[in-house]
Amino acid sequence: MTKASERSAETSANSFIVDRWSPRAFTPASISEETLQAFLEAGRWAPSAYNGQPWRFLYARRDTPDWDRFLSWLIPFNQSWAQHASALVFVASHTVTFSSSTGEPVPAPTHAFDAGAAAVLVQLQASHAGWATHPISGFDHALARAGLELPDDYALHAAIVIGQQGEKATLPETLQGKEAPSGRRPLTELAFEGRFPPRED
Repeated sequence: MTKASERSAETSANSFIVDRWSPRAFTPASISEETLQAFLEAGRWAPSAYNGQPWRFLYARRDTPDWDRFLSWLIPFNQSWAQHASALVFVASHTVTFSSSTGEPVPAPTHAFDAGAAAVLVQLQASHAGWATHPISGFDHALARAGLELPDDYALHAAIVIGQQGEKATLPETLQGKEAPSGRRPLTELAFEGRFPPRED
C-alpha cells in the first residue's frame, strides 16, 4: 500500500495530520457498527457556533440493506472504486438555528463551516484507527437528498468513503498512477498576516 512517508510539513504540524491522505484502493471488508460509531463520535465533539452542532451523519455499511442504495447515488467514476469500501457517510447540516431572544428560526451562517470541522475529525479518528477515508462530492445530490429523506432546511455537502486501504494494483490502470498522497500549496500562498495580498494580474 502507498504510504504518506514522502510528505513533509513546512512547520511542526503533527504527523497524524500530514500523513492522512485519500486513497481510492480499498479491500472489500465489513465494518462493525461499533467501529463506525467510534469515528462518528469524534465528529460529535467538533466545535460549532453557539454549540449548535448543525452537522448530521447519514451512513450505510457494507453488507447491509442500505449499501447498494447509497452507492447508486454516486457518479459512475466514484462507484467504480467506492464499491469496495466499508462504509459511506453523507454529511449534511442544519441551515437554520433558533434565536435566543425570540425563539424563531434564523439562518445559521456557519452551518457548513461547522459540518466541515466535524467531518475532518471523523476522518482523523478513522486514520488514527488504521482506516482510510476519501471525501467526495461526486454524487447525484437530488437523488441522495430524496433517498436520505433530508428535510428542506438541511444542506447536503459531501460523502466520506471509509474502508481498509487496498493495493493500488486493484484499481484500473488509469487510476493507479494517481494512487499516492498529493502535495499541498506552500503555506505562503495560503496564510497572510494582516490583509489579503494584492493580485498579480
